[in-house]
Amino acid sequence: MAPRWKGKDAKSKKDAEAEALKEPMSKIVSQLQSSLVQSNACGSLSDSSVHIAVQAEQLDLLDKAYFGQPVRNVAKDMYWFQLTLEEAFYLCYSLKCLKINRGADTSPLNDEELWHCFNSKKQAFSFYYKAYSHLRMKNWVVRSGAQYGVDFIVYRHHPARVHSEYGVLVRSHDNDDDDVNGRLRVWSDVQCTTRLLGSVAKTLLVLYVNKNGHSDGSPLYLENYAVEERTISRWSPEQCRERSL
Repeated sequence: MAPRWKGKDAKSKKDAEAEALKEPMSKIVSQLQSSLVQSNACGSLSDSSVHIAVQAEQLDLLDKAYFGQPVRNVAKDMYWFQLTLEEAFYLCYSLKCLKINRGADTSPLNDEELWHCFNSKKQAFSFYYKAYSHLRMKNWVVRSGAQYGVDFIVYRHHPARVHSEYGVLVRSHDNDDDDVNGRLRVWSDVQCTTRLLGSVAKTLLVLYVNKNGHSDGSPLYLENYAVEERTISRWSPEQCRERSL
C-alpha cells in the first residue's frame, strides 16, 4: 500500500512527502533521545500513564516524534506531557533516555521494577509492549487504535503529514485459550474489523507474539520473543473480473 500524504492538492501532498523525507522519523527520535538524556529526564507514574515535565524544545520533539500528548503548563516554558505505559517503557528501556519514579520524592525504578509495575497495571502488557516496540523500531509512529476497534494505528510519519495505513491487533502465538484480547476468534469479528478498516482505507495487520517458551517475568526475555506479521484484507471479486465479460 502506497502512503497517502495529506494535502488539499497534488502539490501540497508532494510537499508533505518532501518534508517527511527531509526529516525522517528515525532522525527525530534520535534527537529526542539525546535531548532527554542531556536533561536527565524523569517521569512520574500516575495510574495507567506516566507524566513528565519537559521544556519547550522537548515538547516540540515529543510532538514531532508523536509520543504521548501535552496535558497542561507547569510553569513558564515547562509543560506536563502524558505517555502511555508502552511509550514510557520504550523511552526508558529501549532508548535509555527516561527514568520513571512513583512520585516526586521517590527514587527511579529500575528496569525490573518498572516491568513488574507495568505488568500489574495492564493485562498482557508484555504482548502489547513487544508489538509496540517491534513497530517503533521499524520507525512506524504507533498510536491507540481504540477509535477503529483495534489495538494500535500506525503511520509512516507524523499524522499531520500522512494518513495511517494499518490497524493493528495483537495476538498470542502460544495459546489461543490465553489470548491477548480475545479478538478474531470468530469469522464475524474478522469481517467486521476488515470492513471497518477498509472503509477508512486501512489494512488489518495482525501481530502474533510468540514467547518461545519464556515467561513475562523479566524484560530481559523480550529479546527471545518473536513477532509474526500477517495482513488481512477483504477480497473484492470485481478486481479480478475481466471488464469485457
